[in-house]
Amino acid sequence: QSLTMIRNEQADNIPLGVTVIIGTVLMMALADAIIKFVSNELPLWQVFVIRSSLALPVLLLLLCRSRLSKFDVGLARWVALRSLMLTLMYIAIYAAAPVVALSVIAAALYTGPLLTTLFSGLINRERVPLVAWLGVMCGFIGVMLIIKPTTDEFRPAILIPMIAAILDALVAIITRSKCQNVRPVVLATALNICLVGVGLVATGMLAMAGHLISDHIHYPFLLGSWIEMGQREWATMAILAVLIILIGIGLAKAYQSAPSAIIATFDYSYLLFAALWGFVFFREVPEALSVIGMVMIAGAGFLATGIKPLRLAGKI
Repeated sequence: QSLTMIRNEQADNIPLGVTVIIGTVLMMALADAIIKFVSNELPLWQVFVIRSSLALPVLLLLLCRSRLSKFDVGLARWVALRSLMLTLMYIAIYAAAPVVALSVIAAALYTGPLLTTLFSGLINRERVPLVAWLGVMCGFIGVMLIIKPTTDEFRPAILIPMIAAILDALVAIITRSKCQNVRPVVLATALNICLVGVGLVATGMLAMAGHLISDHIHYPFLLGSWIEMGQREWATMAILAVLIILIGIGLAKAYQSAPSAIIATFDYSYLLFAALWGFVFFREVPEALSVIGMVMIAGAGFLATGIKPLRLAGKI
């Protein structure tokens, strides 16, 4: 019998899962704000390669201290797929970062937890109640209030994080249903290996096609060449490396510790943290309609997951 059919079920630990996901999304919002802050200086692929190259020795050291288990090896293909999806998710998020407010990116991205709940029903055969569909509708209305598709304020780049939302939902399902018994440090290591690989491939492709690319002057974050790094840039990369280690382990641990629907609900705290760091780094203040949209998205999360706040507080 294949290892994919053998599952050593772990008891849910909802308080641990909730605590870990809140701390993790706080660090995620901070990392995203830092990358947006340096997007005018460092190309994305250089960030991917340098950040993960600094993180990998630490992760590999942690990995060497505990041998690979049969689940880590047997589920390698799911770990690889999860890593690739996460990498594509990061690309989708950061592609919009230089031109879209962090809070708006967060709102578009965080339709993902709504999709997580629906995908849980389709993939894991979990029952999705009718109220969940109401939550999804409410959430997408909230997104429309933020991105304003029929006004002059609309930017097509705002739709890019929606791709990231779909990938985020699929990653959550894969983590819960296929990688629950794979240790978080293994998942974090695989993710950073994938980030380095994709970053190097993208860098090589841009180098070969450099004379054909004319837009890199206008959009250096995705199409620009690597720059020489000074003390400030190395310090920034070191901070991002620490954050990616903690985020990689935290995301895996949270979704392994409690049901996807519960973790997805608390994932919405990213909206608050993104608004916080957006103000701290860029003095971004969401307008009234955007705030209403964020509230609707967060409320939709509770509807979609079928969890009442007071009832959930009792579980924690």
